[in-house]
Amino acid sequence: MLERNTANKAWPVMGRGLRTYWALPLAAAVTLTACGGADETPSADTTAADAAAMAEQGRQIFRYDSFGDEAHWTDTLRMHEVISAAVDPATALSVGLKVDAQALPASVVEGIKNGSIDLSKPATTIALLKLDAVLGLKGTVETVNGQDVLKRVGITCALCHSTVDNSFAPGIGKRLDGWANRDLNAGAIIALSPALSDAMKKVYRSWGPGKFDPRHNIDGLNKPVVIPPAYGLKGLHAITVTGDGQDLAYWNRYVAVAEMGGQGTVTEPRLQLSISNGSQDLVSAKLPALQAYQLTLAAPPAPAGSFDANAAARGKLVFEGKGQCASCHSGSLFSDANSTLHPAADSMAEPETPSYAARSASRQYRSSPLKGVWQHAPYFHDGSAASLLDVARRYNARRGLQLTEQQMAELAEYLKSL
Repeated sequence: MLERNTANKAWPVMGRGLRTYWALPLAAAVTLTACGGADETPSADTTAADAAAMAEQGRQIFRYDSFGDEAHWTDTLRMHEVISAAVDPATALSVGLKVDAQALPASVVEGIKNGSIDLSKPATTIALLKLDAVLGLKGTVETVNGQDVLKRVGITCALCHSTVDNSFAPGIGKRLDGWANRDLNAGAIIALSPALSDAMKKVYRSWGPGKFDPRHNIDGLNKPVVIPPAYGLKGLHAITVTGDGQDLAYWNRYVAVAEMGGQGTVTEPRLQLSISNGSQDLVSAKLPALQAYQLTLAAPPAPAGSFDANAAARGKLVFEGKGQCASCHSGSLFSDANSTLHPAADSMAEPETPSYAARSASRQYRSSPLKGVWQHAPYFHDGSAASLLDVARRYNARRGLQLTEQQMAELAEYLKSL
C-alpha cells in the first residue's frame, strides 16, 4: 500500500490503520453483552433512551468536534492569523460562513440590531467564535492583557453540511443541520492561507461557491464537486456520489482525516491510499455516534407554495413512465444505489476532464437519492445544471426521451415536491 504524505498540497499526513475502526461495533456489542448479562433484555424505553443519547452525542460531534484538525488549520495553514487580521463578520458572510442566532446572547442580538456591534471588525468575528456561533468553525480564544486573542482554529462537519434559516438576517439564523451549504466558498477561504503558494491559491479560488474537491490533495487533479447534503441517508448504503463506501462511517472517516486534517487514520486499498495524522486517534471512537445523529436527519419537505401541485401530479406520471426516471431513482429512497452502481458513461456530467469517477475507489456513480432535492441546487456532481428543469432537459436530450417542454416542466415540478 502506498503511504502518501500530502503536505505539499496543504493536507499533511502521518498515523495508524483502520483495525480500530472495524473493531468498534464488535467491541461495543461484546461490552453490552458482558455488562447486561445473557438473561437481561433491555426494555424498549431503555433502548430508545440509549439511541437518543447516542444521537445527541453525535449532534455535538457534528457541530463542534474538530477531531484535532487544528494541527492542520492552525499549525500548517495559519488560518488563525488570517481571521485575526482580516476576516470580519461581513467578509465571513460573503464567503458563505453562517452564524447560529441561537448561540447569541440577547445583548449581542441587540447590539447587531442597533449597530453598536461593529460587523466590519475581525475582533467581532473572534467574539462570535468564542460563543461557538460560527457554524463549522471551532476557535480557541484566550484573553491576553484584557483582549480576546484567537489562538487556534479548526473546522467541524457543520462547516459544509449545515446552513441557517436566515431568520435573523441573511446568513444568520437557526441551524439547519445536514443541509448542504451551497453558499460556502471553501476554496476562497483556504486560499487566504499565507502558507500556500500562488499556484495552489489559484486552484482553490477556481472552485467557486458550493464546491469542493475531496480528491485534489490526494491526486493533484482539479475537478471540484458540489457539496452534498447530509440528510435523508437512513437506509442508504452507498453514501457518496461514487458509492465508494458501504456506510456513513466510511465517508466520515475519509473526510475527518483526509480533508479536515483530523488526528487519525484512513486507508483505501482501491486507491492505494493510507493517510495518518498525528500520534493519536481522535476520530474512530466518535464515528458510531456521529453516524447515529446523521441518520436522524430527515430530508426537508418542500416549502409550502414552492411548486405547482397539479403540475407535480402530472410530472409524477412522467417520472414513472416516459421519463424513465424511476428505473434508477426507485423505491422509497428514490435510488437504486443499495444494489447498483452505474458506469461513468451513465452520468449526465460525463464525459468530463478529469473524470471524477475515474479518481474514485469504485470508478462508478450511484443514482442520487432525490428527497429534498429542491434544497441543493445546482445539480449533477459537477453542478452543471442550474435548475431541476435544466436536469430534465439534459436527460431528455441525452437519452432521446422525446419529452415535450410541458412534460419536462411538469417533471421538474414533481422533483421540487419530493
